[in-house]
Amino acid sequence: EQTLNQLLTEMDGFEDNSGVILLAATNRADVLDSALLRPGRFDRQILVELPDRRGREAILGVHGRSRPLGDDISLALWARRTPGFSGADLANLINEAAILTARRNRTAIDEQSMNDALERVTMGLSAKPLQDSAKKRLIAYHEVGHALLTTLLPAADELDKVTLLPRAGGVGGFARTTPDEEILDSGLISKAYLQARLVVAMGGRAAEIVVFGPSEVTQGASSDLQMVTQIAREMVTRYGFSVLGPVALEQEGGEVFLGRDWTRSEHHYSASTAKVIDQEVQQMARAALERAVAMLRPRRELIDDLVESLIEQESLDGDSFRAQVASFENRPGGLSAELSAELNVEAAQVAVQSGILNRE
Repeated sequence: EQTLNQLLTEMDGFEDNSGVILLAATNRADVLDSALLRPGRFDRQILVELPDRRGREAILGVHGRSRPLGDDISLALWARRTPGFSGADLANLINEAAILTARRNRTAIDEQSMNDALERVTMGLSAKPLQDSAKKRLIAYHEVGHALLTTLLPAADELDKVTLLPRAGGVGGFARTTPDEEILDSGLISKAYLQARLVVAMGGRAAEIVVFGPSEVTQGASSDLQMVTQIAREMVTRYGFSVLGPVALEQEGGEVFLGRDWTRSEHHYSASTAKVIDQEVQQMARAALERAVAMLRPRRELIDDLVESLIEQESLDGDSFRAQVASFENRPGGLSAELSAELNVEAAQVAVQSGILNRE
């Protein structure tokens, strides 16, 4: 409080004609004292949002001027692959790619260096590759489950890459997606998008069930289950996407400077309502798993083919993965578009019966 009072005193000492303009920046404008925002002080607020695709391309161009970019580098493509990146994130991406290029004794940054830099920035440092083993195959099935559902569900984010190359921190592999830029720019998240995220998150556990059986599933989906629980709970308590109706039952935590944990939610409802919330969250999670299993089970042959390709190459980009899926879906003896649609409808019906979709 003493610091605030001193700052206000210093600001009031400026003359109107002194020619001094005082600027300040913060990520928590919501916790600023109202005295700071009165006319004559910080009375104009400028929101600096994350750059859009054109902005990211321009920022990449600025940071790429001092770095030797190879002829195969398309800044427009990399702008499309980095939604949600800030200017600092993009600068770090170029810098990491330049470091990798120097370590490899190359004269210009190429696509491989950019891809490796993106993984380092988003997933952490690389670890020792997995040896061919039952563990590697299990991880491959798990990640293919995520990647395949991401590819099959229209409302899901676009698959960017699936890999078995482990990262520091115990990540044995991952299926990375490119977030929907329209959602990031608008901030509007549809119910269909959240439902797709639930099903995709259950893809790893569903693949283990389909391939190895319910009794042989592993704890590898623990982080996925945490994500599912968080999303489902927000759908019920904050967005009104449940039988409880269009009500907000939880609010974000209080001000961090007042000693409250702003990462937790505050709730004001009865014990009976809390029980219904828990039931709805559990029902959504079960329905997402059932829908994932219903979509993966008839595609067991495709899953096996994708796993073999992934083990052989260790990484598959989104385009290669989608091409292999399309080839299977459209080939004679494979899943036709009509049958695929029927199976997806059946999976949706399972979801309706379990409560993930509207029960009307």
